[in-house]
This record gives sequence, C-alpha cells and structure tokens, in this order.
Amino acid sequence: MDVIVCIKRVPEVAEVDLQVDPTGKGIKEGDLVFSLNDWDNYAVEEAVRIKEKHGGTVTAITVGPEESEDVLRRALALGADEAVRVTDQKMHGSDGYAIAKILAAVIKDMPYDVILTGVQADDDGYGQVGATLAELLGIPHATLVTAMEIGEKRAKVHRELEGGMEEALECALPALFTIQSGINEPRYVSIMGIRKVAKKEIKVLDLTTAGLSPEDVGTVGSMSLIERIFPPPVGEGAEMLTGSPDAVATTVTDIFVKGGVI
Repeated sequence: MDVIVCIKRVPEVAEVDLQVDPTGKGIKEGDLVFSLNDWDNYAVEEAVRIKEKHGGTVTAITVGPEESEDVLRRALALGADEAVRVTDQKMHGSDGYAIAKILAAVIKDMPYDVILTGVQADDDGYGQVGATLAELLGIPHATLVTAMEIGEKRAKVHRELEGGMEEALECALPALFTIQSGINEPRYVSIMGIRKVAKKEIKVLDLTTAGLSPEDVGTVGSMSLIERIFPPPVGEGAEMLTGSPDAVATTVTDIFVKGGVI
C-alpha cells in the first residue's frame, strides 16, 4: 500500500500580533516561528498507520522554499520513507489551484494507492488543495475524514458534516482523502528521531523537473488573486447591562426590536 501525504510549513500565529508586510498582500514573517500544519500532522500519522497495517511506503511532499525541509524531516522522523520538496521562485503567489497543479504534476507518475492531505492550512484556511488535486488526477476523494478503513481495493471512511452529523461512504482506490483533526493521536517525535533522519536524502524538484511552465504557476497560473489583506476594523466594544433581571431583560428586548431581530 503506497501512500502519498502532502504537507505544508505554516507560521504559528495564535499568540502573535500580526503585521501586514509592505506589499499589503502578506504578513511580516521575520520573527515568526514555523511548524508543520496541524491538520497535516494528523494526515502524516494516518499515512504511517496505514503503512504499519498494510505494508508499503509513505512519501511526504511539500511545495515551498528550502526552509520547508524541516517539516519534511519531521514527517521522516514520524515514519515516512521518502520526501520530496518542490521549490522554485516562479511558484511564488500560487493559489490553491496552482499548488494542486504542482502536486499533480509531481504525483501523476508516482505509484500510489492513497493520497492524504490535511483538511486545510492554518495560514490561509482555504481547504481547496485536496479536492482540486483529486480532480486533476482523476481519482475519487472524500473531505473532512474522521475515520477510515483501508481495504485492498476500496476504502470505507466517515466524514464530518454540519450539525454534528457524519457520513459513511465507500470508494474505490486509488483515492484522495483530506484528514480532519482528531482522527488519531499523532505520535511524539523525539530530538533523537529527528537527528536520525537529518542526513536522509530529500528529493528536490523545480518547475522544469516537475514538468511545468511558468504560465502554470504563480499569479499567472492561479484562479484567484489576493488584492490586499488588512486587520478587521475595531468595533465599539461590548455594552455592559446593569440593573435587576427585569430591567436587563427589557433593555435587551428593546435592543433586539431596534435591531430588527424581533
């Protein structure tokens, strides 16, 4: 069972005061810490579990600069067998569709039974790459997967729906699945484990070796374009209501009536 898992290096911004860069289309990254995208962490763990149960190989692939190699090393330490990094300055500005084209160009001639991605990326949250990649490769897919059982030629999966509901479905392999957090408990990677794979070869491709042209990627090859990013406007803040319960209830009702809620 050959599994390919697509991963991304993203900035940790949960407790950071983000600032827009001079272009107005990105954030200042100089002082940020980067790590493996959270959803991709679960995807890597699921890929390794499939290999442990069925045998085969796990190949981790990322599209990004040379610094992205650290997340590939982490995937290798987690149990991936091979790693591929696609790096080219001409790919800068690629949206989810263009990234999927890059991945499809790399993967199409590789042996695979299952392709895994995270549901979405921590930085942009688009959730587009997985489904688009499956369409470009012409294989079935399921998104928001919370449980999966891989057979010889078919897979049974559960996927998350709105309102706390789940959908159970079955599809033929090869197929692509976008992995939701909570599907498993990612294993701990020790410093020793990372050191063991520090010198393992990582295959590096550029635009030419991936079989693409400059027109396929970047802003030219994208279907969406970021015009500008900006922090949300600051609101007026909360109004604290005081008084007896009856008085507060009356005030709240008046607010709802004036706002057209009731």
